[in-house]
Amino acid sequence: MATFSPEALRRGLSPAARRAITTAALALVALGLLIAVVAMVARSNAARDAALQREQHSYDIMVLTRSLDASLARAEASLGRYVVSGDRRMGTIYYDEWRRAKSQLRQLERLVEGQPDEVVMVDRLKLLAAAREKELAAAASFANVGKGWYAIGMFNKAGESSNVRAISETLEAIAASERTRLGLRSEATFFTAERSNSFATLLSVLGIVLMGLAIWLGWLAAAAATERASAARLAEVEADRAAQLEQAVSERTRELQQSNERLKEESETRARAEAQLAQAQKMEAVGQLTGGIAHDFNNMLAVVVGGLDLARRKIAQRPAEAGIHLDGAMEGADRAAALTRRLLSFARAEPLLPAAVQPAKLVTGMDLLLDRTLGERISVTVDAADAHWPIWADAHQLENAILNLAVNARDAMDGAGRLVISVADVKVRAEDPGDLEAGDYVRISVADTGCGMPPQVLERAFEPFFTTKPVGKGTGLGLSQIFGFVRQSHGDVRVESEVGKGTTISLYLPRHHGAATELMIAEPVKAAKPRVGPLSILLVEDDPRVQASTRAGLVELGHVIHACSSGDEALAILAEGERFDLVLTDVMMPGMTGPELVGKLGRDHPHIAVLFVTGYVGEAGQTDDFAGHEVLRKPFTIAALGHAITQAMDRRGEPPTSQAA
Repeated sequence: MATFSPEALRRGLSPAARRAITTAALALVALGLLIAVVAMVARSNAARDAALQREQHSYDIMVLTRSLDASLARAEASLGRYVVSGDRRMGTIYYDEWRRAKSQLRQLERLVEGQPDEVVMVDRLKLLAAAREKELAAAASFANVGKGWYAIGMFNKAGESSNVRAISETLEAIAASERTRLGLRSEATFFTAERSNSFATLLSVLGIVLMGLAIWLGWLAAAAATERASAARLAEVEADRAAQLEQAVSERTRELQQSNERLKEESETRARAEAQLAQAQKMEAVGQLTGGIAHDFNNMLAVVVGGLDLARRKIAQRPAEAGIHLDGAMEGADRAAALTRRLLSFARAEPLLPAAVQPAKLVTGMDLLLDRTLGERISVTVDAADAHWPIWADAHQLENAILNLAVNARDAMDGAGRLVISVADVKVRAEDPGDLEAGDYVRISVADTGCGMPPQVLERAFEPFFTTKPVGKGTGLGLSQIFGFVRQSHGDVRVESEVGKGTTISLYLPRHHGAATELMIAEPVKAAKPRVGPLSILLVEDDPRVQASTRAGLVELGHVIHACSSGDEALAILAEGERFDLVLTDVMMPGMTGPELVGKLGRDHPHIAVLFVTGYVGEAGQTDDFAGHEVLRKPFTIAALGHAITQAMDRRGEPPTSQAA
């Protein structure tokens, strides 16, 4: 049996083969060293990158604390300019900056995860920011509704809050903690960088060694020139194939780009079509609103004009018949006035006379009125055991809203069924659905066992002049009026309905933190003589026709009248020293409005009684501007005018009440 020794094996190899084997062995050793060094360099670089990332994390937290502090400062500065100037752009900047601050606070919360000490500080910062937002919200709310002085007062009060300093100290504490971490992380980064540099130097040395080996292997590679030539020819063939493949890919890419362009054009076309559809729907809603108003007013004007024309023809020959036609015209005018009040209530321009009301007592006191209105076939149940909180609302408007809902429920039940009116104290949370802010509310629900509403009707339930009742049985303004009244009272309306089972409509009104006043049920105005004697009255009305009509009514009531057409003229007359018992003023007037006139009047002439006469309030005054004064709505009869004057004289000397009480 033959045996082989290493020496014999070396003698059997050619010199070129021995050199090749030796070179290959050295290359393998160098390659092993290179792999080991590369692995160490990679680990060192990874450690350095991790240290740099932690260092950058610290910088991010420090920068974010400064950005959050700046956003809060800009938000408060914008709110300050907003409450002083009333410029709504400043209000928009305030809300944008505050939202940015909350987003930065959430980002800061994510960044400090895994750092327990800073997590505690960020949790405290969130509570402080929420408290600060509530402090500033009061000033922003008053500024939104045009109550500049209230807004400035609330803003100044918020500026004295300890939360401002607490927020700054918490942000500084987070930054200081992160600066301490940054020092430790910088040292770690320096150490890992030094180690990475050492491994890089070693890698350079190995590179030089490998370069020498590469030169040696290059000499050996000369022997493989023939094989390389063959490989080159093969590579040329493969290159041709790659070029063909690249061309195919390019063509496919162009096709995809063209397809994307077509999809983009289709998307833009669809967006334009949707915008046109939305505009068409908007115009349809406006057309429906104006058409409904025109239809109802034409019907009422037909009664008024026809009655007046017939009365004019009959007044000489048949006075009794003329009186009948005049009564018909007056009834038509009253219906038109009622429609106008509903429209104003829907537009939230109807002046409200709010007071602290106990809703449970109000609802339980309506039992006789509901029984007479709904009839014996409707079983009415009132549940107010869970209601104890008062609300701030116009009691008579609230009664009308509940009565309107009850009448709608009676019609839905076809005159027979079960009606449940419930009053309860509820707490609304921030995560609850709807537009209500979190807080305490009183919910007044009216539930029936009627036919219910399908989804397409439910979506349009609050649209003005939309009704499912037969022609002549409803105007379509009932729910719209209720919606306007509740929103004007800072509440909301929610509807739940199921076809065949019934409908529940709930009114959510905010809780009033104060004592409720006793409700005085208004009696109908009778054509009786007022309980006051002849008065000296200053009439302020800018419309000449309304002024003449009102003056004639006052003279008919036996009063002495001095009329003018603006607030400035009224103040000039009062400055001359002439004494008056009552100032009867319009609300909406060019220049000085009625509430502004009464505000100046109360300082200089507190003994003079005030009676507001208005048909539309608009932006002339807020609800508190009418507190403590009688309000007479246009149009009015002479009897209503006399009754309002009596009420105004009775109010003289009473302290005004407001929601702030």
